Amino acid sequence: MELLGVSHDIYSLNILINCLCRSRQVFSGLSVVGKIMRRGYEPDVVTYTTLANGFCIHGKIFAALSLIDQMVKEGYKPNVVTFNTLVNGLCLEDRVFEAVSLLDQMLKIDCQPDIVTFGTVINRVCKLGDYDLILNLLVMMEEMRIEVNERIYCTITDCLCKLGHMDDALSLFGKMDNVGIVPNVNTYTSFINNLCRVEKRFLKAKELYEEMIRRGLVPNTITYTSLINGFCMQNRLDEAEQMVDKGMNLCYEMSRRELVADSFTYNVLIQGFYRVDNLDAAQKFLLEMQYKGHHLDLITYSILLDGHCKNGKTDKALGLYNKLKKSGIDLNISIHSVMVHGLCKAGKVDKAFLLFNGLLDKGVKPNVITYNIMISGLCGKGLLYEVETVIGRMKEAGCFPDDVIYNTLIKGHLKSGSPSMVIELIREMRSNEFSIHESTINMIIDMVSDGRLKKEFLKLLC
Repeated sequence: MELLGVSHDIYSLNILINCLCRSRQVFSGLSVVGKIMRRGYEPDVVTYTTLANGFCIHGKIFAALSLIDQMVKEGYKPNVVTFNTLVNGLCLEDRVFEAVSLLDQMLKIDCQPDIVTFGTVINRVCKLGDYDLILNLLVMMEEMRIEVNERIYCTITDCLCKLGHMDDALSLFGKMDNVGIVPNVNTYTSFINNLCRVEKRFLKAKELYEEMIRRGLVPNTITYTSLINGFCMQNRLDEAEQMVDKGMNLCYEMSRRELVADSFTYNVLIQGFYRVDNLDAAQKFLLEMQYKGHHLDLITYSILLDGHCKNGKTDKALGLYNKLKKSGIDLNISIHSVMVHGLCKAGKVDKAFLLFNGLLDKGVKPNVITYNIMISGLCGKGLLYEVETVIGRMKEAGCFPDDVIYNTLIKGHLKSGSPSMVIELIREMRSNEFSIHESTINMIIDMVSDGRLKKEFLKLLC
């Protein structure tokens, strides 16, 4: 501009500062402030706010707050954009409660928070999962007569679903219609996805799917996959096959709508068919998955191993497992755990124990779930000496028993007739603040009732 003979004014210099700040050159932006003052201009609220935003982008929230404090001392009043800048900076650093306190400061100086202010804070509060604060912020918006937009409703309802407050989320969802906001595909999909994860809410998910179709909204891949997962994972055994068939029909509907099923969609369907003992259909979709160019991932392989084992094809599962080990694929502990579990359930605890020990010898670190599986298998066969060996190696590896392991051990020693060991385990479990499971309590009560244990054992349950 200067080369063309056009002189800068405060507006063009503020734009220059903004460009520098957004390109992470906030200190170059500060140097422009000197230029502003040399030209006889005074930095204004826009100048300070722009620089504060630059510091926030840099992650220097303390510098941003100090700069605005300096602005106030010089007699300038922060506006809503200034506060929104600071609120965003604090939220980016997870200093949510300081961001919320800024809302009070805004009101004290007659500066009304807007939808951007609340949207920024609510987004971060939802990520923290603070249920009470979310509802308080909603009340504040209502009191200030700030209309909640579709995006904020979606953020809050999704968070409430994840926190398990389904009724509150559905109530808020209904409120959207009352205030004239039509939920979009993403809002419906978020609800359907969350509802499908809860068995007793699956019918509601179906209702919402039908409602979005009536409204002319086109479901996306996530919508369909969530519903397919809901159908396939229903635990109503009498309707399980019918449910999986409905999931398959949804997959075909996706194709008609020219939506591409992804790996997760196929994994859900394959797992569903294994659950209802339809191995042919599972194999069909596995082949289709590969034909469509989807590579089998570790989740797919886990489903295949688990499916083979649960359908009495343990040898086939073991063959696939050995093939995977030789393939050079970096197998995670979940894959190993599935195989150990499958062998234990098939009564092949000796093979499972060999596999488990082989993992330890190769330096693979089992997690507490893997240890649970192995210990449960050994206890089922009464191999308590081997159990003690596993417990010892578990503690050496820095992985300590949880409530499941303690209860498994207690039941194992009850079956083997080792009451003194049971007493010791219950005391150790209590000292680690774990609880006795209901099934363990019932077992002790039954054994006291038929005389296999002394009545004194009942005191341990108190």
